Amino acid sequence: MIGTGTIINSALVLLGGLFGFLFGKALKDRYQDIMVKACGVSTVFIGASGTFKHMLTVADGALGTTGEMMLVISLCIGGLIGEILRIEDNLERFGEWLKVKSHSEGDSRFIDGFTSASFTICIGAMAIIGPMNDALYRDYTILTTKGILDCIIIMALTASLGKGAVFSVIPMAIWQGLMTVLASFVGPLMTASALSCLSLVGNVLIFCVGINLAFGKKIKVANYLPALIIAVIWSFFL
Repeated sequence: MIGTGTIINSALVLLGGLFGFLFGKALKDRYQDIMVKACGVSTVFIGASGTFKHMLTVADGALGTTGEMMLVISLCIGGLIGEILRIEDNLERFGEWLKVKSHSEGDSRFIDGFTSASFTICIGAMAIIGPMNDALYRDYTILTTKGILDCIIIMALTASLGKGAVFSVIPMAIWQGLMTVLASFVGPLMTASALSCLSLVGNVLIFCVGINLAFGKKIKVANYLPALIIAVIWSFFL
């Protein structure tokens, strides 16, 4: 059945959230703060390692870099588009709505948990290639693997930031469901070059999520999401 991969992924996110919520209730505030910092530092290095994987090159024994211009232009143009559309503000309004509907008005970390978790599990090549493989080839291996990783991530974020992180399953399911529906149209665009550009920019955004977790919110990551589209467009001219 088309969409099985996203269903499995969503179920694993909810499972991780359940374990994280039960575990987090037993932690005092100072332990939760340590967990937040640990998640932040881990996310920084996950993003950095993915970024270096696509930026660093070796030619004739010399270390070089690639994609710098694409990265700068994608982030600058994408950031401007995101700021004009006020994506971050709209996402936070959605988080506020979820906060009220889930009767979590007293949870000061709800929106941080929701936005941080949403960015972490929605940004990346696996969230695009996985649904396409599911739709085109009935192969949900990628999304199952992603689900296991997401389960661990959401468990840690829920334990440290509260149940807001669990609600990241909503934008993830919507995004991956959309990619599943659009697979026949989006699939041909996802060349090796497009995936490389997408992964490079996506990992930089994951790095920014880690910065926000570790050091407090300093970067409006959601406003940079259009940079992912700019990166794919850039790849067509390489």
